[in-house]
Amino acid sequence: MEKQPKSYGEAIAEVEAILARFAGGELDVDTLAAQVKRATELIAWCRVRLEKAEKDVAEALNKGDD
Repeated sequence: MEKQPKSYGEAIAEVEAILARFAGGELDVDTLAAQVKRATELIAWCRVRLEKAEKDVAEALNKGDD
């Protein structure tokens, strides 16, 4: 995997940039597969971050019930 994003926002911005290049016809066949792979990796990274945040919020809310 390429460098890890520093934040969720950075990862989303990179995915959006890839999508914009794709939609604008800026990706040629030679780079398309690599960019799709990168976007897939970033989306998976974001999914892990979201799941962790969801778990942390649920735990924090449950502590308030004690």
